[in-house]
Amino acid sequence: MPANETVVVLGASPKPERHSNQAVRALVEHGHRVIPVHPLLKIIAGVAAVPALAQINEAVNTLTLYVGPERGKELLQEMIDLKPNRVIMNPGTESDEIENHLSAKGITVLRACTLVMLRTGQF
Repeated sequence: MPANETVVVLGASPKPERHSNQAVRALVEHGHRVIPVHPLLKIIAGVAAVPALAQINEAVNTLTLYVGPERGKELLQEMIDLKPNRVIMNPGTESDEIENHLSAKGITVLRACTLVMLRTGQF
């Protein structure tokens, strides 16, 4: 994926040791426009955050998930409404149900690790 495309990080954490926080930082370092999603915090890893997927009103290339399957199911309609080109299900976020619903809407789903993809040039 070329740099400067929009990537949404659902489940972004303010804790630097968390993979979702590392993903925000790594995506920025790789030149992507990053939108962290956190219900309470306004800034994650120095990047302006939004409280919900529904508040994103721009084209999104990639939605990368850092929420468990149960929370993901609650947010499924918002994911579909966002219309990302692809969704990355990071380890621990995988759900056949979510994947099936997204795929049925023409959204590509990858079961992968955003951090590994970035490090290996596969993002």
